[in-house]
Amino acid sequence: MKLAAIDIGSNAIRFQVTNVMTYDGQQYFKRLEYVRFPLRLGQDVFKLKKIASKSEDKFIRLMNAFKILIDLYEVDQYYACATSAMREAQNGREIVQKVKELMGLKINIISGEREAELINRVVMEKLGKGTFMHIDVGGGSTELNVIKDGQKIKSESFKIGSVRTIENTSNKAVLKRMSQWIEAQIAGHRGSITAVGTGGNISKIYELSGTRSKLRVMRIESILEVQKHLASHTLEERIFKLHLNPDRADVILPASDIYLHAMKSANIQRIQVPDVGLKDGIMHMLFEKHVKQSLIPLNDTETVD
Repeated sequence: MKLAAIDIGSNAIRFQVTNVMTYDGQQYFKRLEYVRFPLRLGQDVFKLKKIASKSEDKFIRLMNAFKILIDLYEVDQYYACATSAMREAQNGREIVQKVKELMGLKINIISGEREAELINRVVMEKLGKGTFMHIDVGGGSTELNVIKDGQKIKSESFKIGSVRTIENTSNKAVLKRMSQWIEAQIAGHRGSITAVGTGGNISKIYELSGTRSKLRVMRIESILEVQKHLASHTLEERIFKLHLNPDRADVILPASDIYLHAMKSANIQRIQVPDVGLKDGIMHMLFEKHVKQSLIPLNDTETVD
């Protein structure tokens, strides 16, 4: 069975096709295609409150390319979702409708809570016993989840992200609310808490830290060292000397600040960085629905919220 996921974020858009194979009673997820296209919708939305015509044109052409790949790979089920930038764009739903009419590709505009739920589907598989705070920093929003012994206890979405931060300097109030929320959730907690970080920026920070850990765990000091190293380079040096993508080079420091802020608010010293994200959560959601509903079509079961 072939599944496809489209993750329309604020900083980039990701597309993946996965082949789900069954052998000896077990399922194996094999990636067949992966595309990350640097279309920064958040740059328009967080300044202009809408997606500009040039970005809209690129977006429609990109969705058409993905639809062609879905057809060529003969995908059985797909799910396309858009997060904070499309959520907040005044013309977001209009563009989504246009894509559906032009090429029959349905895009679901999802809430921050739904986004966190999808990512948690795969994050939970990476965790053992204990208390964790899952931090997912995107381009336009940050999702926090408190997890205890494999169960989600509390979750909250905050309007702060890497792209939004570089486009908007008034983030202090949001960070304060984030700290207050975190402190309220851990009040009275005894024992250590481990952070779990998802998102492209924390994965790149882990890579740059040189940490080698089977569970992909690094200490907060490692994040601070990477942050200091990145800050000592100009934007051009991060691209040409550190080999960061241009759309990563300018947002990685603002993103690191958000991870550190959340960790410090909870007095967390370690962060686990599983190599998973929203697209992986989508794949698992599609597969679970396939198992439960057999051959019932999935693409029209989600409504735009």
